Amino acid sequence: MLNSCTPSRRTFLKTCGTGLGSVALTDLLAQEQVSAGEVPLHFPAKAKRVIHLFMNGGPSHVDTFDPKEALEKFDGQTAPTKNLRTERPTGNVLKSPYKFKQYGESGLPVSEIFPHTAQHMDDICVIRSMHADVPNHEPSLMLMNTGESRLVRPSMGSWISYGLGTANANLPSFVTMCPGGYPIKESQNWQNAFLPGKYQATYINTSGKRVEQLIDHIRNNSVSSTDQRQQLDLLQQLNRHHAKTRGDDRRLESRIESFELAYRMQDEASEAFDIQREPLATREMYGKGAFARQALIARRLVERGVRFVQLYTGAGQPWDNHDDLADRHRDVAKGVDQAIGALLNDLKRTGMLHETLVLWGGEFGRTPVVEMPKEGSNQGKMNGRDHNHYGFTCWMAGGGVKGGQAVGATDELGFQAVENRVHVHDLHATILRLLGYDHERLTYRYAGRDFRLTDVHGKVIKDIFS
Repeated sequence: MLNSCTPSRRTFLKTCGTGLGSVALTDLLAQEQVSAGEVPLHFPAKAKRVIHLFMNGGPSHVDTFDPKEALEKFDGQTAPTKNLRTERPTGNVLKSPYKFKQYGESGLPVSEIFPHTAQHMDDICVIRSMHADVPNHEPSLMLMNTGESRLVRPSMGSWISYGLGTANANLPSFVTMCPGGYPIKESQNWQNAFLPGKYQATYINTSGKRVEQLIDHIRNNSVSSTDQRQQLDLLQQLNRHHAKTRGDDRRLESRIESFELAYRMQDEASEAFDIQREPLATREMYGKGAFARQALIARRLVERGVRFVQLYTGAGQPWDNHDDLADRHRDVAKGVDQAIGALLNDLKRTGMLHETLVLWGGEFGRTPVVEMPKEGSNQGKMNGRDHNHYGFTCWMAGGGVKGGQAVGATDELGFQAVENRVHVHDLHATILRLLGYDHERLTYRYAGRDFRLTDVHGKVIKDIFS
């Protein structure tokens, strides 16, 4: 028997129904805020945009920005440390084939294969104590790009676009460029996952030189701009009418928005991606090749309000030099170094570097010992390095970063991060902090829980702040 305090069946259902309506309204309001890209900043932002120079394949830190005298001392000998453990067979210590030199007032050492980048060491903070989870490309690319090595999660660029929104409605807020096709894991590197589709990157294959080669259907030579606008308006009306019958279908909403963005991009993107509009001296400063085009386009895009621009060194993993490292690392560096130096110089010239965060690095580093010959990997040679996630290097410049310093350290051989260790989650937390966000509070509710870029990890590296 029910007492007087027990609600009736009708009252119970009415109350639950009202509660469910409130939950739905809250979700709709949250979606409206997300769609506008209006997540309030948690701190005063030091950076407004990010350019990520992704050296996919795993550049060797001991051959670029983390020189080790012990490699010269023990070259050809068994590694003198018990901590050097690898998942695959390795041989003796392999010294760097390159010379290092100190640069700038800071005196930071840089390998001879990066002479142009080296001119900016007083603006660069080198993080020598990075570490990741596993020595495999696929999960390590996912970890660096999305904060999760196995599951489908939004990429860093998508999170930043979600937080900052776009500063130019006629261009995507997130652009990624890779010549010759996709890197390992393809579009998963820049996926939006459960975030709305508008936060996924727009991918550009930069093998072509002309705008028409970079972006398909960028110009309509059959219809006038006025007629095309009328056609699009009619199409949008039909799409919106169809969307009302489909309920809350985010995939459909993303598709509708993509039509509108594609039209707006025809004018804006034609100009933004056309580097021929730059003076000849500027183009020559960046150099030749796909990465040079990417770097110059990146500067033009961030000038026009794009929040996150990612540049890959090429399809596959160009830095993955299991053999012939001396020649191959030099060749890959030659294809990017001049453009990196020019980009930093250009950002300083235009006054944008202090609000533009530039990030350089790969998914992991390489071992200080030679890789043992094995079938299908290094062709029986013993002049390359294997994957190393225990310790590697990345660097940042601009956007509130204190340049001219090295943070953290690896051991005497450069195998393992031992001082002020920085996990990829810590790097992501620091990037968000520079952009004005608390990585624990920049969240998105999905499947009944709040997700974030750093999952349940991450600490801010305060030593890098200017």
